Formats: sequence, structure tokens, C-alpha cells
Amino acid sequence: MSLKTPPTETVAIGTLEDRKPGFLRGLLKAQAFQILLILVAIVLVFSALAPDSFAQWSNFRLIIQNASILAVLGVGMTYIIITSGIDLSIGSVLVFSGVVSALTMRALGGEGWGVATIGIVVSILSGVCWGLLNGFLIAKAKIPPLIVTLGSLGMALGLAQILTGGVDVRDVPTVLTVSIGYGNVFGSLPIISVIALVVVVIGAVVLHFTKFGLYTYAVGSSELAARRVGVKVDRHLIAVYTLSGALAGLAGILALSQFSTTAIAGQSQTNLNVIAAVVIGGTSLFGGVGTIFGTVVGLFIPAVLQNGFVITGVQPFWQQVAVGAVLITAVYIDQVRRTAATRGNTQSLWRKFVSGGRRG
Repeated sequence: MSLKTPPTETVAIGTLEDRKPGFLRGLLKAQAFQILLILVAIVLVFSALAPDSFAQWSNFRLIIQNASILAVLGVGMTYIIITSGIDLSIGSVLVFSGVVSALTMRALGGEGWGVATIGIVVSILSGVCWGLLNGFLIAKAKIPPLIVTLGSLGMALGLAQILTGGVDVRDVPTVLTVSIGYGNVFGSLPIISVIALVVVVIGAVVLHFTKFGLYTYAVGSSELAARRVGVKVDRHLIAVYTLSGALAGLAGILALSQFSTTAIAGQSQTNLNVIAAVVIGGTSLFGGVGTIFGTVVGLFIPAVLQNGFVITGVQPFWQQVAVGAVLITAVYIDQVRRTAATRGNTQSLWRKFVSGGRRG
């Protein structure tokens, strides 16, 4: 009498030896590259309509500078959405961190780098605390990320208003405004943009070339599978949300430097703008897919649209319509691709659209 071996389940999160499509074919199919082509097309259109004003380095410099703070926030949001999470609190954490930093520097007094350095550290640590709180409640208390970050959104913004009495703090050391806010390097490259670029590059390297990045993709692809192969999922989620909080704190001091005020009421749409940019750039709301490069491209689409509409005399409100349409399209494409991959179906997106998603 022979004993049958009980069935087993094999779980894989990916290996370096997996076969990959050709570089060119993979590039053309990447959503981030397709969004890049859309961005290039938008730039060419506005350049043709307003060559003397839009297609100038001074204007491109302004666009880059305006997108820098969102780029810093976008790095943290990319990590979170890849883990199949969400963070609605980053705008409020940015405001809270800036408020605490401004109040600290005002209490210390002075205009030198000593006071400014303390303000920078305080802002980042404030963001870290909020990120730790979010991560702990999500990973350990098992509260959905949407609810946790929606709650911390209100808490951080409310505390910022309590601390200031609802009045913006304008006592910002001049050294921050002159250097980080409006300083330049290499001639005319904004320092704030260089800082954002460094964050983006480091974020991309960590995401794509380290175990931390691999674990981030693994958790987003399948939390159960990640646990089975030894990933400490709870610890990793806490680390990811803490990273997002730290970057929100950094963005807080950057905003404080750029605007010379806490601008409490000016960040109400920041979280939604960053989430939209990340998703437009190809990061899947379902988790497990995304790139920092795509996020950066996604950030520049609304920035270029807003700038181009103002220059060409079109109401800037059309930017919201255009970005909303691109966002819905990006999510639809991602959903169709996931469905096709699950079913092993290679039907084109257009045929799926006109056929209602039926196989055939």
C-alpha cells in the first residue's frame, strides 16, 4: 500500500532568473513610457502655440521648481501604493511639520544656519512621528490604510491650526529662503530642485536595486506570499509609512523655505495631486507595480498643463479636467492589463474596451 504525497503549494515572489521580454518591447509596453510620450506631446503642443514664452528655459525652470516639492512627496507615495496602501495625510503632515519647525526656529531666534539646521531636523522628525503612527496602526492594529491616513490627515491639520491659532507663521530664517527656497547652483538650476532630484535618485536606487525595494514589491504583490518566504511584513509596512512621513517632513521644510510662510491653507489638494501623479505614472493601486521614473513623469503632466494653459490664455481649470481624464484612463489600462495577465489573455486594450472585456 503506497502513501500519496499530500499536495503542496508553491509561492514565488520573483527571481532574477525569470525570463524577461526584450528591452524595446518592454519599454514600449511600459505605462510610464507611454505617459512620457504624452508629456512630450503636451510640451510640443504648447511650444508650438507659444514659442516665445513657453519654450524658454526660464519657463521650464519654473515648472521644474514648482514640481520639486511634489516629487519629494511622490517618492514616499510610490512606495506606499506599491505595497497596496494609500496615504491621504501627506499634505497635512507637510503642514504640521512646517508649523512645528517654524515655531521652533522662531523660539530659538536668529538667522544663521545653526537655527535653520535645527528647524530642518525638527521638521523631518515631526514627519517621522506621523509616519510611525500611521505604519503602526496599519501593520499592528490592522486598521485599513484609508481610514488611518484619513484620520491622521484631520489630526495633523487640526493640531497645526491649534498651534498657530489658524494664522500662518511667517518668521522664517532668511538663510533658508535665500539658499534653499530661491538659491541656484550651476548657474540657474534651483537648489530646491537639486534636493528633489537627489531624493528621487536615491528613492529609485533603493526601490529597484535593494532588498528593501524587493520586499516592497513582494508585499504589494501578495502579503501572504511575502510572509511565507520570510519577509517581516509588519516591520516593512511600518518602515514604508515612516519613510513617507520623513519625506513629508522634508517637503515641509522645503515649502517653508520656498514660500517663507507655513501656508496652512495652501496644501488642501496636495495629497490628491500626489496620488494622481503616482497612479498616472503607472504605479498600480492594486499593488506590486510601479516606478519612481513613472511618478516623476506623472507629476510633470499637471504641472506642464497648468503652466501652458496660463501662458496660452486658457482657463487653468481645464487642467483638472485633463488630469482627471488621464487618471481614469491610467487606472482603466492597469485594470485591463491585470485582468489579461490573470487570464493569460493577450487581447489588445482597444478590443477589450469595445468588447466589454469579453475574451475572444
